[in-house]
Amino acid sequence: MDALELLVNRRSASRLADPAPVGDQLENILRAGLRAPDHGTLTPWQFFIIEGEGRARFSALLEKAAVDAGQDEKAIDKARSAPFRAPLIITVVAKCREHHKVPLWEQEISAGCAVMAMQMAAVAQGFNGIWRSGWFTDSPIVRDGFNCGELDKIVGFLYLGTPQLKASTSIAPADTAPFVVRF
Repeated sequence: MDALELLVNRRSASRLADPAPVGDQLENILRAGLRAPDHGTLTPWQFFIIEGEGRARFSALLEKAAVDAGQDEKAIDKARSAPFRAPLIITVVAKCREHHKVPLWEQEISAGCAVMAMQMAAVAQGFNGIWRSGWFTDSPIVRDGFNCGELDKIVGFLYLGTPQLKASTSIAPADTAPFVVRF
């Protein structure tokens, strides 16, 4: 797939099934994440691979977080089932630290760029995914589950697999005019 075509037609896929990327495919995805812009070469990322039985452990963690947050039974059930929406999830944590040239927000954005690069690498190999976040990223229980330090930030959960719905091929080109100011 042509890189420009991939970028200008990017779409998330929320219905994902097996197979998930494995072996060299997964390694390509992780290497793409490591190529994100990184001011000061701080490599402010950590990637947690959740697959197989790891999804059950992640389910228990999200359920515990929902209960701790006082969520109702419907929200607790949704939290419990979330990890089973895809065969592979990559949790991306911005491992931030104080730096005289690179502010914390820039380190978080760098980790976000890693998520985008990994999703695009998945699509380039015939897979797809969806970047999810939400209140779980700030939950003390979830943060603890991913060994987050005080300055760290969970930037998202990248759900990956084989898309179950065919993406529309008739995507209208984005109108850039409302978003661009010539300075």
